[in-house]
Amino acid sequence: MPELSTLLLLLAVLLIIGAFAGVVGGLLGVGGGIVLVPAFFYTFTHLGLGGAQVMQVCVATSMATIVITSLRSVSAHHKKGAVDWTVLKGWGPTLAIAAAVGTFVASRVPSSALQAVFGILAGLAGLWMAFGRDQWRLGQAMPAQPTRSALAGGVGFFSAMMGIGGGTFGVPLMTLYGMPIHRAVATASGFGVVIAVPSVIGFLFLPVAEPPPWTVGAVNLPAFLVVIGTTLLTTPLGVRLAHSMNPKPLKRAFAVFLTLVALNMLRKVLGW
Repeated sequence: MPELSTLLLLLAVLLIIGAFAGVVGGLLGVGGGIVLVPAFFYTFTHLGLGGAQVMQVCVATSMATIVITSLRSVSAHHKKGAVDWTVLKGWGPTLAIAAAVGTFVASRVPSSALQAVFGILAGLAGLWMAFGRDQWRLGQAMPAQPTRSALAGGVGFFSAMMGIGGGTFGVPLMTLYGMPIHRAVATASGFGVVIAVPSVIGFLFLPVAEPPPWTVGAVNLPAFLVVIGTTLLTTPLGVRLAHSMNPKPLKRAFAVFLTLVALNMLRKVLGW
């Protein structure tokens, strides 16, 4: 069992992480996972609480929080009439199945492989949001089958491996098909629920070697509870910011967060 001072420091850091992730989750429709995974990773490793499967614990714990925060976020967006329920219902089944497969793969690869996947994919998404053009389109409307299933499968699979809610890929993808950014953010918050539930179920049954204290399967309960408590308070603030900003600053904010997170994670993989 870690010393009391270490546990108190962990608690303080988790409170800060949760508050920040709640704002980001509501603002960007990513369920906070894009912030939580690397934040958990650096917190656990720097406090000497990370074993060989620390990245699995970070991904699983992030997913557990996304179940709750995305429900709150999608509810808040729905009250503003911003969620496209037709898209969410059409993509939902494939997202859930692909997330379950992604969780299975994530539970069996080395922690360093998950770090690399997270860094590379988050970096690519951030670069697209930073340098992409509003007029770029893959189509004028959301795609029909079989393209829809292929895209939903990719979003669900890689989101589960990264511990994110689907907004990282879902928001740029939906904007490429002509959906306004605010509507894409709102709908992507619903992706988080669909992706996170099967992922968490799978991770709860994953045995982890040398996990942080009070970890069930791969889900760390203290991190989950503290982050949930703070994000429930701060997510509505992020939602209000999302609806008060115009699309360009929102897009820039999304790009900055993704790029910074990706660079930090890749730096760690390379041992810098």
